[in-house]
Amino acid sequence: MRTARLLLRTPVAADAARISLLAGDYEVASMTGTIPHPYSEQLAAEWIEGVHAGEEGEVFAILRSGALIGCVGYRAHGRTHAELGYWIGKPYWGMGYATEAARAVIAYAFERDGFDYLTVGHFNDNPASGRVIAKLGFARQGQEPRDRAAKGAKAVCFTYRLDRDSTPKSISTL
Repeated sequence: MRTARLLLRTPVAADAARISLLAGDYEVASMTGTIPHPYSEQLAAEWIEGVHAGEEGEVFAILRSGALIGCVGYRAHGRTHAELGYWIGKPYWGMGYATEAARAVIAYAFERDGFDYLTVGHFNDNPASGRVIAKLGFARQGQEPRDRAAKGAKAVCFTYRLDRDSTPKSISTL
């Protein structure tokens, strides 16, 4: 899948070192629920194997000028909805890549899988992700405690929902 600046493709075994480097940065890992810290190349390789085995939902590596800069995807929760997730390597924060990649994946999820709605969340100490989620048109639903593998503790996660019928035209026309 291509966007104006990005290529989104399935992660491959050769991506393990780059994923380990970027996602393994504590400031990145600590903003996710599932990425541990430290995050070894071996763990990244095992995760990629899980992607190929269908254990991780739909996952895309995000490439900018041929270099992997993050990942985005979604995991179905039944037939009606899925949860969106993403991370961007710290050197690429604040450049709009998360928003651009997530827009493409949202359109893909609605068109390919026919979900009624998507959900997403961000931890209370990650307002930058909250801004991405707002740009994507998600509506705030509430909050709940969620695990944070890198911190080894639960934290408050703000939750959001985007209904297929209320998808902004900038997403649905991709």
